[in-house]
Amino acid sequence: MIGNILVGLVALIHCYIVYLEMVLWDTPRGHKAFGLTPEFASASKVLAANQGLYNGFLTAGLIWGLYLGAAGFQIKMFFLICVAIAGLYGAATVGRKILFIQTVPAVLAVGALWLGV
Repeated sequence: MIGNILVGLVALIHCYIVYLEMVLWDTPRGHKAFGLTPEFASASKVLAANQGLYNGFLTAGLIWGLYLGAAGFQIKMFFLICVAIAGLYGAATVGRKILFIQTVPAVLAVGALWLGV
């Protein structure tokens, strides 16, 4: 139960990330969330939308796993590990904040699912 709640939380976080990257990237809210200048945000808007789409696929996978219930265990684990690895890469290349927003919740969900709680 706790594992599925954490998977749902990771999915919600990624829904918000999709929204930030695909819709709000070139707005004051997007600039603040990602530490962007208006010039950079404007120039990278298409790249951010592509990045958002990939985060959408992670979200879809997590929701699919939740939909399948116990039968979705491996799917949830796969997509959570993808999220954790992407978060590690982002933390190493972009900023440490990503570690706490993306990787930590995914790792906690993996642990909870693995322990069956």
